[in-house]
This record gives sequence, structure tokens and C-alpha cells, in this order.
Amino acid sequence: MIQADVIILGGGLVGLTLAIALDKHGVSTIVIDPAIPEKLLAPRFDGRTTAVASASWRMLGAIGVGERLEGQGCPIRTIHVSDGLAPGGLVFDPPEDDEPLGMMFENRLLRSALRESALAAPRLTLAMPAKAAEVVRDAAGVRVTLEDGRKLTAPLLVGAEGRASPTREAANIPIARWSYDHSAMVATVTHERPHENVAYEIFYPAGPFAILPMLDDESGKPRSAIVWSVSERNAAAMAGLPDRAFAAEVERRMGGFLGKIEMAGPRSSYKLGFHHAATITAERLALVGDAAHGIHPIAGQGLNLGFRDAAALAQVLVEGARLGMDLGDAQLLERYQRWRSLDTFMVAASTDALTRIYGVPGRAASLVRRIGMGAIQRIRPLKDRLMAEARGESGDLPLLLRGLTI
Repeated sequence: MIQADVIILGGGLVGLTLAIALDKHGVSTIVIDPAIPEKLLAPRFDGRTTAVASASWRMLGAIGVGERLEGQGCPIRTIHVSDGLAPGGLVFDPPEDDEPLGMMFENRLLRSALRESALAAPRLTLAMPAKAAEVVRDAAGVRVTLEDGRKLTAPLLVGAEGRASPTREAANIPIARWSYDHSAMVATVTHERPHENVAYEIFYPAGPFAILPMLDDESGKPRSAIVWSVSERNAAAMAGLPDRAFAAEVERRMGGFLGKIEMAGPRSSYKLGFHHAATITAERLALVGDAAHGIHPIAGQGLNLGFRDAAALAQVLVEGARLGMDLGDAQLLERYQRWRSLDTFMVAASTDALTRIYGVPGRAASLVRRIGMGAIQRIRPLKDRLMAEARGESGDLPLLLRGLTI
């Protein structure tokens, strides 16, 4: 029987971040994931990218992952929000001497840095590839039997398997869920003109169109990531376009302000949906990341919500361990539930509302939206509050998100 303080089902970005944070503070973990590591760590760029908010970036620095990523991310120094290509809009621009609003990374680089940190962590055991054949949670603890026969035990189980979490389903946790009539087209492009570290969120009635700055490619061409929400009825046709035609459509929606567009990596698409678990804890169980909540990518907060879960749960467990508490104790789990429930609900509700508000067609609706953005631009305290939300700095921040150890 292999023992640890915490067993984590799911070795994705959030699951590994949590395990590394716990190891950094003396809490042992076993991470179980069916994925073959070599397939996740492909040497070539697969087109997938992530915007890491400034608070999340502080946490990665505090747990030692940030140093492995130094120089590999592109700072986001300004965010420009507009209703279509109409002039004006909302500009989030912190002072020049302030830290960036976030960092853009290729997902493969994040995965590689997290795996290297996990392999170097003395109290972290990676069971990859491996799959749980049986999971038992009761008053005595958590017992997991792997398909290869290995038996594991811990006081607490963490579900970090993503949107279709079998752990959440097995715990019979109710979930609110619906689909949007949109698919997200994800791609990376090169362009003639520099992006100057500006991220753009352009709202069209058919769906939001985001342009996110990336580091230049190997030949020095400026690059940006595209996350483009298209209506479901057009998704298959858009996905099937040749690269040149797709690049032309991207250029048209940009209004040409970055010049000639060319594809710079594989494209992918996925159906957009919303889900929110009624509770993120059960007997000796905590959910993190997409296992607990899934939102529209309209504000780029999905992964960052998961990082906030990891930071809060790590602090609850580390402080509990220092008091000599059972890490599966209901009091600890209730503290985690209270800490995260309001933040996740508010972010989920606001992204859903934004999706619906900006999806209303017509000149009158567009005029109302532009007036609203103009008002926010002029009211500095309100603008600063929204900028703090974009940074992931709202609410009662865990120590790791402040860049501090627990």
C-alpha cells in the first residue's frame, strides 16, 4: 500500500500545479493520469496557447515553476475591448512600471515546465500513464486501486480530470450545464505589424474575437493567438477552410490593423459550453479546475479560475497539516468550499452575461454597449476594479496568488 497526504486524479495544468504547490510546503501527493507523457510533451508547437493572469503567474513563481518558464512567455501590457471595429471602446492599461496584466504561453511549454518541476519534487509521485480501477472514500480515508494492481491510500482525494470528471459524477454532485450556440476556433497567426503587447477582445454579434500577443516566431515575425467564437451552423464550414482562406477571414475580422495574416500552426475547434458544480466538496473529496466549473472563454479566465482553486486548496491543506488535522476533515473542506464558491460563481455568471449582452444584434444595442464602455473608461475606480478582475486579483486572495509562500 502506497501512502500519501493527498491523491490527485488528473495530471493536467491545474492538477500538477496543485501537487507542486503542496510539495513545496511539505505535503505529499500522488498524481494519477492516463495520459502518456511523451504525447503531451511534443517538441513541435500544436497551436494551443494559454493566457496566464498576473496573479497566476505570481503563484507559478512562488512554487518554482516560473523560473523554468522565464523568457518563454509574451507579456500582455494592454487589453483593448471594442464593439466590432467601431472607434473608442475600453482600454485597460496599467502604469508602465507595473507588472503585465498577464503572460501568453504555448501550452506545450507550460506542460513541460510543470512536468520538470513535478519530477524534481521529492514528495510528489507521478503515476502516468495509470488509471484508477476502484476508488473508495469513507470515514477511514481514501483508497484507490489502479488498473495495474497498485493500491494507494490518503486522507483526501482531489478531482482534477476536467469537464467530464468521472470523480464528480461518481460523487453524485449536481451540476448546472448548458451549451452555447457557438464553437471556438483556435489558431496562431503571424502578421506584418507588431502587436506591441496589446490583447484585443472584439465583440461581434456572431461571437467574440480575441487576439492575444505572443512572442515572435523563430524568423522574427510577430505572432498572435486567435480565439474566435463562430456560430454553430458555420463552425464546420469554417473549420474546413484551407489555411489561406481562413487567414483571409481572420484578417477581415481584424480590420487589417495588423497587416497581412498567415497561419503559424495547427488549428483546432471545440464546442462552447457552461457548467458549474453545485458543490466542490464531498466526503474526503475536493474538486478543482474544470471538474468544478467550465466557462465561456470570453475573458480568458478558465484556466486562471483553476489556478485560483489550486492556490486556495493548497493554503487550506498546508495550514491544516501544520495544525495536525486530518486533511480530509469536513471543516477544512468547508473552508475551501466557502472560499471558492462566490468567486467561481461570480466569474461564471459575468462571462455568461457578457456573452449574451454582446450577442444582441442591431445598432441600438451596439450604441448602448459603446456608451457603457465609454462610461467605464472615464470612471477610474470602476475601470481599476475590472482590471483587477482581469489580473485575477479580486476577492480574498490566497498567499500564493500574491507571490508569497504559505
